[in-house]
Amino acid sequence: MLAEGMPRVLAGGSQLNRAVRWVHVTELLNPADFLEGGELVLTTGMPYPEDPSELRGYVDQLADVGAAGLIVELGYRYRKVPDELVAACRTREVPLVELARGVRFIDVTQSVHALILDAQGALLRRGRDIQDIFTALTLRGADPEELVHTTAELTGAPVVLEDLTHRVLMCELLGRPYEPVVSAWSRRSRAAPTPEKITPSGPEGWLIAPVQDHQGPWGRLVLLEDRLNAEPDPEHVLVLERAAVALSMARLAGPAWWERRAHRSVLRDLYERRFRSPADARARAEALGLPTLGHRLFAVVIRHTYTGTGEHLDERIAKAMAQTGIRALVGETAPGRIGVLLALAQASAWQPVAERIGRLCREELGPEAVVAVGPGVTDLSGIARSWQEAEQTAEAITPASPDRWFYVPADVQLPELLGVLREDVRLQRYAERQLTRLIEHDDRNGGDLLPALRAYLTAAGNKSVAAKRAGMSRQAYYQRLHTIERLLGCDLESGLQCTSLHVAVLVLDASGAAEPGT
Repeated sequence: MLAEGMPRVLAGGSQLNRAVRWVHVTELLNPADFLEGGELVLTTGMPYPEDPSELRGYVDQLADVGAAGLIVELGYRYRKVPDELVAACRTREVPLVELARGVRFIDVTQSVHALILDAQGALLRRGRDIQDIFTALTLRGADPEELVHTTAELTGAPVVLEDLTHRVLMCELLGRPYEPVVSAWSRRSRAAPTPEKITPSGPEGWLIAPVQDHQGPWGRLVLLEDRLNAEPDPEHVLVLERAAVALSMARLAGPAWWERRAHRSVLRDLYERRFRSPADARARAEALGLPTLGHRLFAVVIRHTYTGTGEHLDERIAKAMAQTGIRALVGETAPGRIGVLLALAQASAWQPVAERIGRLCREELGPEAVVAVGPGVTDLSGIARSWQEAEQTAEAITPASPDRWFYVPADVQLPELLGVLREDVRLQRYAERQLTRLIEHDDRNGGDLLPALRAYLTAAGNKSVAAKRAGMSRQAYYQRLHTIERLLGCDLESGLQCTSLHVAVLVLDASGAAEPGT
């Protein structure tokens, strides 16, 4: 319709994407009192003022109130749009369009208003749908991860949930890599204040909604939408508002260990090598508040048998560590396992920190808690290997010594290693082949040949010491050794054969079986 007027843009071409809330026809030189912002102003030319500077004031009024643009129809009052008006619109970046031919403004306003009302009706209907989606999620107690994921899916943009210290607790990036999205997050987030209403904020134009809990402001839900110089999508604003309310209700519903959930998720992703690249892993860990560059990183696995109730174990351990100034990610990685990722300055010693963690775990989890520390690494790409070694060490050490606060892989000796591998069928068959005759002889005769052999092997072949440990006279003990050699067809003076038998006995002891063949 406006095309019939042969429109030509004279100023503000970069602002033509402004949203039009309404269309207003006026010939007044001071229209601001009748505008609220977002209007497209149509005029056949306001009276030309005696002082041309008043045209600048006219444009200033439009710009200050937030008008979407100005369209001037030539022919009735102006043959040409005044140069002062064009210059003022360029200065204030107000879109200015001239119409060389006459256009029925009534037709324009009716058409545009119909489109606006239709769009508003569609937005209202969509708003009800969005409300229903988040209401259903809230009623069934959806996890915060699901709420964040739904927000990202509905808007098609990355979404981040952060706490008041600007740590990224949860994020849904819709397949994007972490590094460009959450890198240097704390600095970037602090540059984007929370506006009173949802409008683009900060240098990157984020949309931000506050999240509350029973103590007041708790954090923010951030939509990383690239609309720095444009009005926010009304539907996206609705989604962000409803999601923030749903998250606030989830926090008000009861204890929410969201920080531990975030730590647990990152720890598992690191251990299982789920990140696309080391840069992604580093960006995600640093966004959660763990420094990586210039630090040594240690994987710590805490094995426990605690079955009490109350506050989550990982939360208790994390609080205790925070009180001692230890920088770490802490989360329950499996039943009976708490994972810790330590970040220590390059020059600092790790042993005192590991001992401190061991003491905390004994206090919180009891004497059976085992703290295992993997090798230190300088890059997150190596933390999975450190984690595996710490996990294997924690599994092998049984029981924990009351004199040891922590263990390292070097503490895993042959008995501990065989204890870890005790379920391996190949080891069980090996022990059966080596010792079955001896055990069956003891069962038939009520004998004690297996204990006698165990004492001999433990004493490293010292028969006097072994006899004393077995509680026998030397003569009786020597007879048992000869019987063992006859039954097993072995030479107990052979170091290799003694080693083979010792491994078989250790496998038998680790499995706790009465007989290798059962």
